[in-house]
Amino acid sequence: MLSFEEIRKKVEQAVSGLRFEYPPKSLYDPIEYTLALGGKRIRPALVLMAYNLYKEQVEAALVPAVGLEVFHNFTLLHDDLMDEADKRRNKPTVHKVWNANTAILSGDAMLIAAYELIGKTDAAHLKPVFDLFTQTALEICGGQQYDMEFETRTDVTEEEYIEMIRLKTAVLLACALKMGAILADAPAEDAEHLYQFGIHIGLAFQLQDDLLDVYGNTETFGKNIGGDILCDKKTFLLINAFRRADDRQRSELDRWIGTKPEHPEEKIAAVTYIYNELHLKELSEQKIEDYFARAMEHLDAVQVQPEKKAVLKQLSERLMNRQS
Repeated sequence: MLSFEEIRKKVEQAVSGLRFEYPPKSLYDPIEYTLALGGKRIRPALVLMAYNLYKEQVEAALVPAVGLEVFHNFTLLHDDLMDEADKRRNKPTVHKVWNANTAILSGDAMLIAAYELIGKTDAAHLKPVFDLFTQTALEICGGQQYDMEFETRTDVTEEEYIEMIRLKTAVLLACALKMGAILADAPAEDAEHLYQFGIHIGLAFQLQDDLLDVYGNTETFGKNIGGDILCDKKTFLLINAFRRADDRQRSELDRWIGTKPEHPEEKIAAVTYIYNELHLKELSEQKIEDYFARAMEHLDAVQVQPEKKAVLKQLSERLMNRQS
């Protein structure tokens, strides 16, 4: 079995080797900029790690895996534009370096490039891989739509929020794992357990990402702290703040939600203070632990030797132990 770092190195080399040579070059400069920002390459690595549970030559799954990474970065590029985010991985976002129209068009080109790469899957596996990817891409769009709609609502339920992050974040991790299993001719039952493992790890990961957006460190988190609060995103924290707030706390929340203050740090501090009063950090951490435990149950159910699953378990624990 290859280690995560060995797999990540193969992915990084493949991503670095991508060439976008169609004219005009200006269309592809933002794509190259986005991919060069780096990241952990978790999604393509999961394709190869799932494949490696059953077969050794992971290079056979490398091209569609890289296609998933291009697609993932396309979603980040457009998300940053919709969120009006200034930073991504401690670098200016594409719409800040160029402009909004360039970000839209270059993002569209990234999506097409992702389909082109995934379309190079061998004929025997092309239809199930393509169907899985297309379903996932549509679900992610649905998750983003929910996310935008929630910004103008104050009655979003926890259940609605969980469904939104399942669509927006978790399904791509699940897709990566199931794609690797399909390419390796894994049993259908194993492929489904790997998919559900990805869903639950994805939910835990996004809950933690939301938590770090409030309680993380800007330098190591790679994004400005408090961005979700400033955008009035209906995260697990804010939803439960409204659910648990007393009259004074609700009045304070109502006063800040929907505002764009001259001094953003004041809004961040005020909302975070209420989160602290309501012990929402601890509540969120418990929810993260619950989803992580369910993910491990699905991974344990995959019918391969336990030592083969150790790399996936180690990566999961590493993702959940982020402190910033």
